Amino acid sequence: MKDSLLTPLKQLRLSGLADCLEVRLQEASGNQLSYEQFLELILQDEIIIRQERQINRRTKAAQFRELKTLEDFDWQFNNTINKKQMYDFACGKFIRQAEDILFLGPPGTGKSHLVQAVGYQAVKNGHTVRYRSIFDLVRDFRQDGALEEIDKVLAKYLKPDLLIIDDMGMKQLPRHSGEYLFEVIMRRYEIRSTIMTSNRPLEDWGKLLGDVPSATAILDRFLHHAEIVQITGKSYRLKNSAAKKTRKIQKIEL
Repeated sequence: MKDSLLTPLKQLRLSGLADCLEVRLQEASGNQLSYEQFLELILQDEIIIRQERQINRRTKAAQFRELKTLEDFDWQFNNTINKKQMYDFACGKFIRQAEDILFLGPPGTGKSHLVQAVGYQAVKNGHTVRYRSIFDLVRDFRQDGALEEIDKVLAKYLKPDLLIIDDMGMKQLPRHSGEYLFEVIMRRYEIRSTIMTSNRPLEDWGKLLGDVPSATAILDRFLHHAEIVQITGKSYRLKNSAAKKTRKIQKIEL
């Protein structure tokens, strides 16, 4: 490709178009495309590449623990999970309506996979997402300088269209955790959507946070426009562990 063509494309920041132009020129020549058809193709190339880059940037900013999809989920393992409901969540209507979702259930039943999958689909749908465990959230507020830069810390939790707070209930949280969580939930209330997961019943939240009034205030706001998803069943991780042990025993016996 001539530099006289490549240079202005780079100056105009049309790198996607530039990357595909050589192939498109050959295609246009071989298939005798009209000017209009050729222009449509190269503009589509630029749009697609820009969309892919935006998704990659939003995915990185979301800070998912793992990149999960609903297609990867083992629906056969736990038939108590409503597959249609999960795909409805992935469509993002609850985000557009600033509603919340609470996933309750024992460890290992797929909560983290499902919420990250819903979050990733939200990213692909054009939404901004932030994924943090409850421990990450507390650590962000307790870190050195957090009190002096409280607005910056809060902004990270208030700006995303969807905030996912995972792992509530794994263990008791440090002092003031309830205050931090309440501040986030209160400020997002009826403005942005939040998803939370917990392996403990709601009546235990006061003990986990060490602050019954804060827990009550958090749940009062969070549950007002929230859909509760109750998941039951055995741990998927324990099932895989048991299967591996069985295969190992079988090999030894052979």
